Amino acid sequence: MSRYTEDWGRPERIITVVLCVAAWASVTPAAYGQQTQGPPGGNVEKADQLRQDLREMITLARDRVFPALVNIKVITVRYYGGKEHKGRIVGSGTIITPEGHVLTNFHVAENGKKFKCTLADKQEISAELVGEDPLSDLAVLKLDLSELKDSSIVLPVARFGNSDELLVGDTVMAMGSPWALSRSVTLGIVSNTERILAATEDDADEMRFDRDQRTGIFNRWIQHDAAINPGNSGGPLVNLKGELVGVNARGTFFGGDMGFAIPSNIARTVAAALIGDGEVPRSWFGLSLKPIKKSGLKEGVLVNSIVKGGPADQAGLRAGDVITQIDGMPITVWFPEEVPPLLKRLADYSIGSTVAILYMRGDQVHEAGVVTEKLEKDKGDETAFRAWGMVAMDITEKMARERRLDSTDGVLVGSVRSGSPAQLAEPAMMSDDVIRAIDGEPVTRLAALIERYEQIMDEEELPEYLLIEFDRRGKNQLTLLKPKPDKDVDPPREVAKAWIGVAVQPVVKKLAKRLGQPEDVGFRITRVYPRTLAIDSDLKIGDIIVGLNGERLRPRGMQDAGLFHRRVRRLEIDDDATLTVLRDGEEQEVAVKLERTRMTPAEARRDRNRDFEITVREVTFFDRDENRWDDSVKGVIVERIEPAGWAQLGGLRPDDLIQRIDEYEIRKLSEYRTAMEEITKRQPERVVFVVLRGARTHFQYVEPDWGPGKGTEKETDKSEE
Repeated sequence: MSRYTEDWGRPERIITVVLCVAAWASVTPAAYGQQTQGPPGGNVEKADQLRQDLREMITLARDRVFPALVNIKVITVRYYGGKEHKGRIVGSGTIITPEGHVLTNFHVAENGKKFKCTLADKQEISAELVGEDPLSDLAVLKLDLSELKDSSIVLPVARFGNSDELLVGDTVMAMGSPWALSRSVTLGIVSNTERILAATEDDADEMRFDRDQRTGIFNRWIQHDAAINPGNSGGPLVNLKGELVGVNARGTFFGGDMGFAIPSNIARTVAAALIGDGEVPRSWFGLSLKPIKKSGLKEGVLVNSIVKGGPADQAGLRAGDVITQIDGMPITVWFPEEVPPLLKRLADYSIGSTVAILYMRGDQVHEAGVVTEKLEKDKGDETAFRAWGMVAMDITEKMARERRLDSTDGVLVGSVRSGSPAQLAEPAMMSDDVIRAIDGEPVTRLAALIERYEQIMDEEELPEYLLIEFDRRGKNQLTLLKPKPDKDVDPPREVAKAWIGVAVQPVVKKLAKRLGQPEDVGFRITRVYPRTLAIDSDLKIGDIIVGLNGERLRPRGMQDAGLFHRRVRRLEIDDDATLTVLRDGEEQEVAVKLERTRMTPAEARRDRNRDFEITVREVTFFDRDENRWDDSVKGVIVERIEPAGWAQLGGLRPDDLIQRIDEYEIRKLSEYRTAMEEITKRQPERVVFVVLRGARTHFQYVEPDWGPGKGTEKETDKSEE
């Protein structure tokens, strides 16, 4: 069978014909203004049959992959601004083995600490990371099959197709969870089978997730126009045979749909390596390559740069050399699209292989044997040192090269929190500083810094200063860092002063004029607080206070909004005061007894729990008034919830009033603290928070992830009541 017949006999080719014929069949002579006596000789029936065939073809292909599609929810921990930040992202994935391995993108799983996958039958079960490969933007998770409701269930599995068989114009489906919505399918065609994102006409752009992490260097993307959006990442690209031919990774959403998928032939190999070894072992040559399109050369590939001390450098290659053969096979790279496959071919050599390279230097032909080394990861591990206010990371060979460091010894400062001990050190620490020692003790790796940090912060009495030795742009420096425990301190409470239980707003000249009293500026009473001495006086809402004990009050603008209460505070508690008020256009005197100021929300005591990542505070007089709570309403108010923490994932919200936690009734802050301490000791699978939200009671179920060591440290900040 000829190639022409083979191509047009494939389902991807058939659909194009079907669409064209169906469209033609729908055009009747009447469309051209001709008279007709009825349906033209069977065209309508043929069109209907073609439409039905098309629908069945798409349905069959969809049903071979759609059941294996999963929605992935990820709790992430990222490090920037000198501290740890939790977040939530949603992506997609495909089940590729009966054991429950799920293929997705690296950028979906990146920095993931907790994974939840929703299956086709809407079961949500946990998953763990098996391995990730940022260079191809792929990762593999494994479902926890013990959480399935029915252990006899056989997981649906998608089958890989051959992405090399794809042609421009082939029909494909993109599956996933766009915008975190439920599962969806979109239809489109392949626009390009070897797309690269070029910075210039003759060079490929090296894509990066951040400064230190490259991605996509071995990929030529499958470009298609099946609509994808955030949330589709990691989902399958499917042909009309119902095969996985790509993994959707990125797209553009302006000026038309353009999606980019990682070819299945790359994805299949990477997934197998991750499942087998947890990583993708690759060879490293220590060089970069450039097409010869504009070089004037007629064959070969240009060596664009050489890593000093790398395998190619040791073998004698230099930047500007032109490689013409690799292991006896002629090589010519004219276009940027030809670079990624060549880089992949080189990386696929077994680590430690000796590769014969024939190259030209000027007019001379040379031969070299390059002994490959293992391609190490681009970016080192990182963590936050909360009490010092900085993020630090291990230094990889690549990071050292790009920063021109002498070695990988030491720990790199990634970022520093504003106002933290690291930033207030003398001199201040900065990003890209390399920590060498603490109090004379060498620090060569991140693990050593973590150990030293824990030793210091566990001491009963912290040292006044730590002597930090670090390098900054080739200069060795010393600084003094003052360690401090990362505790929240309750705000100071003001000394009790005199107060009148009313809320007021300033009445300035424009408002006074509108009210018909242009000269009578003052303070209008907006509320007389219940359960205060003011409620027993003759003060009323709408009264305009124009004088206090015979002294006129004249606010000049909104900047004087607090003038009335400031004047009252100068007086003595329990004294009597006389207010001059304007009521119905007439001034009159109202006597009121002064009482003690009430605690404001800003002065309330707080508790921050770092396990549940929630901050609560006492209920104040003003909270009760604003929420119309009487004295029988008890609890603590949720003031802050960290994004993606246990409390937020359990549905708690700021301003919730916590009234019960499991069996513990919560009436005040001390009872809340006791309850949280007991729960931390027990480490239950589920904690029930009963909260008052508006006028309704809500039961919120929080599912803590008690990892190793959780609850063993006293992480709840406390202050004496």
